[in-house]
Amino acid sequence: MLKKLAWCVVLVFMFNQNGLAQLPDFTEMVKTNGVAVVNISTTQKAKPEAAEGPQKEIPMPEGMPPEMEELFKRFFNNPNGGGNGPEGEGDTQSLGSGFVIDKSGYVLTNHHVVKDADEIIVKFSDRRELIAKLIGSDARTDVALLKVEATDLPVVSIGDPSKLQVGEWVLAIGSPFGFEQSVTAGIVSAKGRSLPGGNYVPFIQTDVAINPGNSGGPLFNMDGKVVGINSQIYSRTGGFMGLSFAIPMDVVMNVVAQIKANGKAAHGWLGVQIQDVTRELAESFGMKKPQGALVSKVIPDSPAEKAQLQIGDIITEFNGQSIEKSGDLPPMVGMTPIKDKATLKIIRQGDEKIINFNIGLLPEQVDKVADSKAEKAKPTNRLGVTVTDLTVEERQLTQVSKGGVLVHNIAKGAAKSAGVQLGDVILRLDNQLIQDVAGFEKIVKNLPAGKSVAALIQRRGNPAFLALKIDK
Repeated sequence: MLKKLAWCVVLVFMFNQNGLAQLPDFTEMVKTNGVAVVNISTTQKAKPEAAEGPQKEIPMPEGMPPEMEELFKRFFNNPNGGGNGPEGEGDTQSLGSGFVIDKSGYVLTNHHVVKDADEIIVKFSDRRELIAKLIGSDARTDVALLKVEATDLPVVSIGDPSKLQVGEWVLAIGSPFGFEQSVTAGIVSAKGRSLPGGNYVPFIQTDVAINPGNSGGPLFNMDGKVVGINSQIYSRTGGFMGLSFAIPMDVVMNVVAQIKANGKAAHGWLGVQIQDVTRELAESFGMKKPQGALVSKVIPDSPAEKAQLQIGDIITEFNGQSIEKSGDLPPMVGMTPIKDKATLKIIRQGDEKIINFNIGLLPEQVDKVADSKAEKAKPTNRLGVTVTDLTVEERQLTQVSKGGVLVHNIAKGAAKSAGVQLGDVILRLDNQLIQDVAGFEKIVKNLPAGKSVAALIQRRGNPAFLALKIDK
């Protein structure tokens, strides 16, 4: 019995030793690179009209210790921005992180850290504080390039994010909640993440603890090279929840090169709205598996229109690179130089085609959305919806110039199961254009049962494909 117990103790010890041996040691990496990581603080002078309005507080992270609450309020919820005395009254301050990429004084951070700042101060690990000049900033990728008047600064080494593997260890250095030179570590959770508002960035997802103030700081791989800029967190509390997102350095350095050359960044443009191909949509388009970016809208006078791309085309390759999901396409197009020739492989009604086009310049515009109204309705019980022809006013609101029918009521059925909503305009069914209610009813009457068919709808100005299946 004693011998068995002794062997158990030995085995547990050996297991612990082996487990500890596999854990990475970040101490040398932090010593080498920490000196190139900086704290960014900005000041924005209060405008008279803004000073009178109510202050919007950032939610307090759950479980925050009482001794931390005052510090959090000071940095994030102080209407005077942490200012002392009359000079600070009405001003707002924000904190973030950054890192030096050139010994002559170039510093990288996030666009949202320095946006609208009247003054930017860069604080180094040796306690020096220097006023920075904003060289250029790009909202679409959330990258900003600063310059301070200094020489022979410590710099980071830039790594290749394409070589990162899911499960690989990574490390962040920054100033969460104003605590400078804080170090956190974790693993790469996923690559190529597409986030709302971040269509031109294939984000690196990690479980590294990133909190307010970490924005703009570097994400290091195990070779001590920067592979990304920590940019966003997913959180319902304002604090870290295990979902952090970094901008890959290949995207960042592309933007930096453009800012240095032109003072701003330009992004490539195709001119389509796209969505993922679901299993049901793949079936409706006769595909063996879900793949590619499904074109739901072609922007007028865009490179896509000039290349004669069509609604319902499925883009499966861009310049020879495979498109597995719709989020793969925008970063590829966005990083391609303007006016370059590019090639798309598409599936159109079951046939593969090659489309050649010239990359356009992404315009500065935002599509407007509008709600819909409807009046008279005719029942279409096979789908479980009632639809009407659109009035002139409804066409203006829905941004549908011709054709289509407006969804007025939805009952239990194929349309509701597919995600059709009140106010949607149904433009196509089973790859057939819908001109009016009569045409819609005729198409619905002949739809096959037990098979997925594609429906193109317009919702608040944005088109999307849905997969409908009528029960047998």
